[in-house]
Amino acid sequence: MTDVFDDLAAEYRQLDAALGSLTPGQWSHPSAAAGWTVSDVVLHLAQTEETVGGLPPGESEPLLSAAGTTVDGLADEMVAAERGMAPEDLLARWRKAAFATPGALRAWPPGTRLPWVRTSLSPRTLATTRLAEHWAHAQDIALPLGLPYPDTARLRHVAWLAHRTLPYAFALDGLPDVPVFCDLTAPDGTTRWTFGDPAAPARITGPAAEFCRVGARRLTPAQTGLTAEGPRAADALRVVRNYAA
Repeated sequence: MTDVFDDLAAEYRQLDAALGSLTPGQWSHPSAAAGWTVSDVVLHLAQTEETVGGLPPGESEPLLSAAGTTVDGLADEMVAAERGMAPEDLLARWRKAAFATPGALRAWPPGTRLPWVRTSLSPRTLATTRLAEHWAHAQDIALPLGLPYPDTARLRHVAWLAHRTLPYAFALDGLPDVPVFCDLTAPDGTTRWTFGDPAAPARITGPAAEFCRVGARRLTPAQTGLTAEGPRAADALRVVRNYAA
């Protein structure tokens, strides 16, 4: 795959262009994230990017170690505590935190582990999760407002993350882990992205953009052209996720 730090910066630039075009009224428009306005979504992204910038290295406690606390619940609390910033101040805050992230993550030496939501991650994997989250929340902003936000080859990182974390997704649902092979078509309509062992008994095929949206819970499998074949393949497509719970 191409360099994830460069692609993360490119994803930020694409979102920045969309945010920079918003009118004052659009900032208060309901987003596709339940209960959040567009401003709330951007505030959440700013808060999480600021967290990335202050991470200590090492195998310290994850940010969300309490089993009874959900990621969504914590995010709601954080947004509620700071809701109400002026759009221009909020955009400046997100820009300051976001555009510092790729360089900060790239600067960590090889072997570094950074505490994140439920576990510690390498800087590259954390960059991948940040790309996945910004891409998903960009959909929450763009779709209700009718703004263009084209899919790009950067979705390869998001698809990789969804496939890589299938064992976690199976475990969350109380299911045994099974090998799954993914054969996905890139947004250009011709390039194929494959993940896993082609000999795996379970196989998922179809558009990568739809696979990523299922993993982000923006589409259900039934709303896509994805095909699941083999034992547990349908379960894999049902539980796949590219974010922590």
